Amino acid sequence: MRPLLVLLPLIACVSAAPAPEAIGGHAIVVCGERFAIDAPVVLWDDPGGYSAYLEGPHFTTVADPGRRYSPGRTVPDDHPALSPEVAERLRSGSASPAELAAFVDLFVLHYDVCGTSELCFRVLQDERHLSVHFLLDLDGTLYQTLDLADQAWHAAHGNPRSVGVELASIGAWAPGDERGEAYFSEWYLEGNFGTAVTLPERYGDGGQRSGRRVFPAASEGRKRGAVHGQVLEQYDFTQAQVDSLAALTVALHRALPGIALDVPRDGLGQPRWDALSAEEFAAWGGLLGHYHLGTHKVDPGPAMDWERLLRAARDK
Repeated sequence: MRPLLVLLPLIACVSAAPAPEAIGGHAIVVCGERFAIDAPVVLWDDPGGYSAYLEGPHFTTVADPGRRYSPGRTVPDDHPALSPEVAERLRSGSASPAELAAFVDLFVLHYDVCGTSELCFRVLQDERHLSVHFLLDLDGTLYQTLDLADQAWHAAHGNPRSVGVELASIGAWAPGDERGEAYFSEWYLEGNFGTAVTLPERYGDGGQRSGRRVFPAASEGRKRGAVHGQVLEQYDFTQAQVDSLAALTVALHRALPGIALDVPRDGLGQPRWDALSAEEFAAWGGLLGHYHLGTHKVDPGPAMDWERLLRAARDK
């Protein structure tokens, strides 16, 4: 963790930068139709956007052809709620929002362990040949990379029924982990002002459309919690991310009502921090952490305050 004196001149620059709400549009795209959202959105075909439709790398000119997504949705032949005609439109990517809503009922949250949406897209598109529908940057900007009619590759068996978002963050680490401590020291500052996320100099401008380098965290200090019984520490997401995530959550719920404003809960009514069984997964419609889909994942980590997110979404 760096000393307070380093942060003071950076904080002074925050108010001079343009607010992220002034940047980009305010609509997401579902089956070719626009749905309003109370957050800044950059679409895949906007200037500066990130397109998972590109069959090749985004950041380099190296020939690397191939899709990073599936056109349409993978719908089983025996789906009980869909007629053969609707199922075929879903598979071809020509369904209406209402028809998509009859099938897509999951919103999966990830953190990217990259720190910025720019680097996250570089890793997904150029290196791993994967995709996700939304990237949520430190300044609250949402990047939509695919129409929700199409299937992103982000959540394994959860892909057909889901929409996914990657939150920019360096992630959660076991207490005392040397790599985690190095990341925490480089990325976060604490003092009587609270906690701030700071963009390291080696990232350049980090693709931040707001022009900012310092972002107030949504809460102070490290959060500690257990995911699959493993104790982890993580700093909170930025306040701008928390606000935009709530806006995205409610926008998805309105467009695709099968995505309920809730998260899997235990017998005491508390959010679960373990994986769902196959039967539980098949029956669930709503929000999920990546960790709910398998014991090998821990994102979005213990800093994800599910109740805070749900309250904010319900209040919008």
